[in-house]
Amino acid sequence: MKHMHYILIVGSALFFASPSMAQEEAQSQQQTQQRKSPRATTGSRTESSDSNVPELTVRAQNMNEHLTQEIGNARWMRVVYREVDLTKEQNAPLYYPVRPVNQNVNLFTIIFRLLSENKIKAYEYLDGYEVFDAAHEVNFKDLLDRFYVLYKEEPVKGTNTVKYVIDESDVPSEEVKSYYVKEAWYFDQHNSVFDVKILAISPILFSSGDMGEQRMPMFWLPYETIRPYVSTSSIMTSNINNAKTFTVDDYFRKRMFSGDIVKTENLMNRNLQQYCPTPDSMKQEQARIENELTAFRQSLWIPEDTTSVAANTKQSTKGRVKSAQPSTKQKTVKQKSVKAEKSAPVRSVRRTR
Repeated sequence: MKHMHYILIVGSALFFASPSMAQEEAQSQQQTQQRKSPRATTGSRTESSDSNVPELTVRAQNMNEHLTQEIGNARWMRVVYREVDLTKEQNAPLYYPVRPVNQNVNLFTIIFRLLSENKIKAYEYLDGYEVFDAAHEVNFKDLLDRFYVLYKEEPVKGTNTVKYVIDESDVPSEEVKSYYVKEAWYFDQHNSVFDVKILAISPILFSSGDMGEQRMPMFWLPYETIRPYVSTSSIMTSNINNAKTFTVDDYFRKRMFSGDIVKTENLMNRNLQQYCPTPDSMKQEQARIENELTAFRQSLWIPEDTTSVAANTKQSTKGRVKSAQPSTKQKTVKQKSVKAEKSAPVRSVRRTR
């Protein structure tokens, strides 16, 4: 009887202890797994195996917000459209290499990868009516079909979606030879700031066919959506200095590119080509607009009075000339001293015995 009672006590103890032991074992396994798996920090980058573009860090997002220029308070603003020709030597850093070489890629390759991985949105190209909303988003598959880019569809495991696999040689980065750059020249009187903000860019694809070479603007991209990615893409800006000291964002923000004005925002939504029939008139109109922008910038600060500057310069020049020329009294004194030295007797010194 005592043995039966002892067996019941031991069995009940094991029965109630087994769940707690199992729970402790599960917790210990979980802790061991956490030690083995790396922890993601605030500034870490998570990169998938198929991704060519890293995820944005919190620091990159904060930097993008810091560099965002607010132009809502601008009392004066002029929107200008430029065409940046990549065949010019000054714009070559945005075009070369046309094919990826040792992780070096050009601007369009970066944009194409971001679009293929759905990290940025492209919007329909509308001349003068750029709208960046969901209704005007461009579907990536439609974009590939429209510009005849070869691709393969592969299903994504565990989902009902597909991904598009494009070979690097099929990316039309070599055919994109120009960009439209939409920029705003503005003056914010609250901060006394006159600056230029890049609003959007549009790649232009050149295709050769039976009708000759055709220019096809592809889509619009708000610049602030791609700036966090291109701010880490280093480029070489000189054939003499091969050090990559600048990024694509520096190239745009510091205005190192060269672009001709093709349009300014106006009430009738006309570009320069519509009212400049000849190339000479086009160049004259471009120069006139550039001079207007420069003149407005210079008129914001009162220059120094040129009359007073000239008078002060003249007086200082006269003073220097007078001080450089000796007076007549000084000349007379010098002449007398020279004569006195000549007429003075010479005393001989004899040795005394």
